Parts: sequence; structure tokens; C-alpha cells
Amino acid sequence: MPIYTYITLPLTMLLWGGTFISGRMLAETVAPASAAFLRFTIASFALLLITRLMTGGLQRPRSEHWLPLILLGATGVFSYNICFFIGLKHISAGRAALFVACTPLVITLLSLLLHRERLPLLGFSGILLSLIGAVFVISNGHPGALLHGSFGIGEMALLGCVLSWAAYTLIGRSILTTLTPLTAVCYSSLIGAILLLVPALHAGLIGTLATLTLMDWFNLAYLGIGGTALGFSMYYQGIQKIGATRAGVFINLVPLFALLLSWLLLNEIIRYSVLGGGLLILTGVSLTNATGNRPVIQRRPNGSARPPEAGQ
Repeated sequence: MPIYTYITLPLTMLLWGGTFISGRMLAETVAPASAAFLRFTIASFALLLITRLMTGGLQRPRSEHWLPLILLGATGVFSYNICFFIGLKHISAGRAALFVACTPLVITLLSLLLHRERLPLLGFSGILLSLIGAVFVISNGHPGALLHGSFGIGEMALLGCVLSWAAYTLIGRSILTTLTPLTAVCYSSLIGAILLLVPALHAGLIGTLATLTLMDWFNLAYLGIGGTALGFSMYYQGIQKIGATRAGVFINLVPLFALLLSWLLLNEIIRYSVLGGGLLILTGVSLTNATGNRPVIQRRPNGSARPPEAGQ
């Protein structure tokens, strides 16, 4: 198997881990709606170019595709990124990454409820471990605080991230049987950017453009080109080379890279109890996926795949 695939996949996870750092820095100076709109405007142009180079152009959706594509843009782009930037304004980048690492757990639970997917004992053990870990991450290492209503706007926003990406993934299951992943990502990015335009204008987008610094533009370019366009492109190339399940395992590196980068670049310190909670989440997710009944990303007969089950 090509060794470059095992180089590009960790690099992709590094790019996705870095989105929490750039998002945290951007959240300090730019309104969430404006930041999200600018990110996906840049991402959409980059994705159009990459899709043109890799596949010769966008696949034309059929009429029945448009509603799912709109829902993908509304969940995975619009609501996820509004919540992403609001959350990062109130919570450290490292803790936010561990929080979003709960997403595969939520997707698994929703799949069990909505699709009645069966899970063996090992899978349920993994879910239990992940739930325990999630309690420590969400409560910032103080589980008892949740009983006293200590759940701020940052935690609420990141919970919105998790639910938005879970919805994005579950909606994507049906449409990715007939559309290629890059096409679905490109259209959802374009639709999401259009949906973000009105709230961005309401948040003062025009005035914001005049005040953006060079660092702000760097972070926007990183989020749009690096974290979205290049990240998704390299990830789906990895799926084609080594298979969806093996490529999906690499997603567990995202919170690790986010923690390291937040420590190196932002001087953030994560509580040991929160770090332990994150480890429990990742261990539980690995156990659940190891059962074989619920892989991180399921390969389709036509070579397409589900969207990655982690927030970027």
C-alpha cells in the first residue's frame, strides 16, 4: 500500500486539529456568523477548484438530491460553524476538541435509536466508557457541577456542534450512495455559505472586512483551504487507497493534535481529569468501532463513503 497515504492521513488530522487553534484565535476578533461565512466562501472556491482538478467538474445532482444537500449545508456548515465559533469564544481549544470527540458516540446512539442497528456487548462497553469520559470533558473535570446547572454558553454551543455534525453524518448516509463525497462536500459548502450570508450581514460583515488583520485572513485561509478543502480531499484520497474503516481510525488523532497545538501555540493547560475523560472517549469509540458492526465510515459499493464522524 502506498506509504504516502500513511503520511497524508496524519497530516490531514493535523490540519483538522489546527482548526480549533485558528477558530479560537478568530473567535476573539470576528463575529461567529461572519467568521463562518468567510471560512466557507473561501472553502467553496477552493473545493470547486480541487473538484475540477480531481474529477473534471462537479457531478450534477438530481432533483431528489437537493433537499438532502440543503440539509447537509444547514447542519454540517451553517449550524455547526455558528456553534463552533461561539463555543471557541468561551472554551479553550483543547477542551473544545475533546468535547467534539463525543460526536462518534452521539452518532452511534442515534443510529441505534433511529436505525435499530445492533451492537454487541463490546460495543455497549465502549459506549459506557465514552459516556463517562464525556461527563468529565463537558463538566471541565467536575461532574458534580452538572447537577448544579453549571453549563454555560460555550458548552451549549459545543453540544450544538456535536448534534449538528451527527445530523450531517446521518443525512449523508443516503445521499452518498449516489453522489461522490467531494461533490456532496462541495455543494454543502456552497449552500452553507449562502445560508450564512444573511446572519453574517446582520453581524456587521461589511464593517468586519475593513478591520480584518493579516492574522485574521491567515486563520480564515487556513480554516477554508487547509481545514476544509485540502483536509477533505486528502481524507477521501486516503479512503480510496486503504479503505474507509482504516482511514477512519486516524480521526482519533484530531483531539490529540488539537491538544498539542493548543499547548504549544496558545499556552493552554488542560486539567488531568478532562484529559482522562478525553482518553476514555477515544478508547470507548475505538472499542465500539472495533466490533465491526459500526465502523467510523462505511464503504459504499460505488466507492463513496459517509462524511467523517468528527467535527472540523
